Amino acid sequence: MSTPVRVLLAEDEPLIRAGVRAILASDPGIEVVAEAEDGAEAVELARRHRPDVAVLDIRMPRMDGLAAAAELRRLLPEVAVVILTTFGEDAYIAEAIDAGATGFLLKSGDPRELTTGIRAAADGAAYLSPRVAKRVIDTMGRSVRTAQAADRVAVLTPREREVLALIGEGISNAEIARRLNLVEGTVKTHVSAILTRLQVRNRVQAAILAYEAGMVE
Repeated sequence: MSTPVRVLLAEDEPLIRAGVRAILASDPGIEVVAEAEDGAEAVELARRHRPDVAVLDIRMPRMDGLAAAAELRRLLPEVAVVILTTFGEDAYIAEAIDAGATGFLLKSGDPRELTTGIRAAADGAAYLSPRVAKRVIDTMGRSVRTAQAADRVAVLTPREREVLALIGEGISNAEIARRLNLVEGTVKTHVSAILTRLQVRNRVQAAILAYEAGMVE
């Protein structure tokens, strides 16, 4: 039996936190190891429990989700960060990506998206809730025309472009390795090279660039 994905949940609204907890409790492959009511508490609990994934609300007292995500990236870069968002918080998307988030989930979305997104984040993939994906791409890509994006990815090798296209699909290193008949370590090397060559911070920005370059449907 595989080890459950260990999750830290940070949400200051008790009803929403209880609802998210209930959804996660229904999945035997996910274990909520800690809950926080604000970002500062989330960082402290993450240091204590070392979860695989931290699910953070954006708006929280003391330290908001963006600041908590940045602090987790600094202190615990191995912890994947998933942001809980609403349609009214588009302005925060770019900041969340810069802060190190690799997943975006809507509070009003399908409960299955929550577990899917957490599993994807734990597996090293970028996950965008389908209903928010276009907004993320639009927000990050308004200033980048398709031709400019194509010029940027032209610096990649053919194999790196293949890997980038699959990053754009939001799949994990393990799945990329299976599709391309590579070992996972080689995929990790390619991903690191892609981020460096494209001068992007993380997989979400790389995925957006893949969309802008027309590499993903």
